[in-house]
Amino acid sequence: MNYILFDGSVRKQLLPFTFTRPVADIRFGILTMRERWEYILGNTTSTITEDYLSEKWPLVEFEENIMINAAYFPSSALIDQVMNLKKNEAIFDGEDIVAFYAEEDQEVDFEVFKQLEIAGEVLKLAHTWDIFSKNDFAINFDFKLITEDRESEPINSSNFVKNPENIFIEEGAVVENCSLNASTGPIYIGKDALVMEGCFFRGPIAIGEEAVVKMGAKIYGATTIGPGSRAGGEINNSVLFQNSNKGHEGYLGNSVLGEWCNLGADTNNSNLKNNYAEVRLWDYETEGFAKTGLQFCGLMMGDHSKCGINSMFNTGTVVGVSCNIFGTGYPRNFVPSFSWGGSSGMTTYQTKKVFEVACLVLERRKMEFTKEDEAILEHVFEETSKYRRY
Repeated sequence: MNYILFDGSVRKQLLPFTFTRPVADIRFGILTMRERWEYILGNTTSTITEDYLSEKWPLVEFEENIMINAAYFPSSALIDQVMNLKKNEAIFDGEDIVAFYAEEDQEVDFEVFKQLEIAGEVLKLAHTWDIFSKNDFAINFDFKLITEDRESEPINSSNFVKNPENIFIEEGAVVENCSLNASTGPIYIGKDALVMEGCFFRGPIAIGEEAVVKMGAKIYGATTIGPGSRAGGEINNSVLFQNSNKGHEGYLGNSVLGEWCNLGADTNNSNLKNNYAEVRLWDYETEGFAKTGLQFCGLMMGDHSKCGINSMFNTGTVVGVSCNIFGTGYPRNFVPSFSWGGSSGMTTYQTKKVFEVACLVLERRKMEFTKEDEAILEHVFEETSKYRRY
């Protein structure tokens, strides 16, 4: 069977992260949504997403296909339903389509489909803040999924360890002279990761492949440091997608960083309002500030965005794609994509300069900034121009 993941109705609510990727490629837990579905299905997937993303994430359609809403977490009950779908059957969660069986070039009319209600309770990624607020569940789920019937590499005797059965270290990872407390949740250390001496981990924590955690870092769960990322200082209940850097002292809490982000030394974010009130976040769908239902909510930063040393971010700040923030004081709570500056004023960060920096950044990791990547950022630049009213 051919499986295709589609963005569904939540794409706008997951901006700025879905400006530069399909919903399926959001990291959440140890894995991305796509990696999790593929691991369980035992099959590769392709994508239905926005046209401007389709060259990088193309659709591969067979004669028979099962379409899956990438925002849904693959519970065992949902997996059973998906794998038993028949022609002209669809699974719904209220008004939301979760999955359906479709033939190539079929014009889908759900009025004539047999409509099945989703089985059991299921987790759905519906808002940006779900990425960190539901990360505890996701790490626990992924840990069981990918470590079942496997044996961890030995834990070096120099470490202080609590609940070693809840710790899994992949081949090539180095973890020495650290405190690993897995009594509050699992700790997963990915292949070839480096955890330098003096780090304190309190699970659930996921450290991705080839990630580096700097000396003396203090990381509280539920936190994901994605593949190739750098982490240091104090981090609490946050997600770094991959190849992003928060390598120095400073606090990051209840936050999400996309790819290729960089926080300057001693950057701090607030995750709690002075009056302890509910945090509101910029919502691209309503173009206003939306209630999160959370008392703790920090920074949402899109791909390729960076900030200078000693930067400060207020509670509930959303930074778009390819921003460069610097200077004293707090930038405003919504920083549009391709913004250059800080609290004293901003100008437009032109794509020519953005591309120059991106080429250098990726080159350092022996990666290429492609024409496809350029085209995606050009589209985002045009799409977000209406917000840049400085």
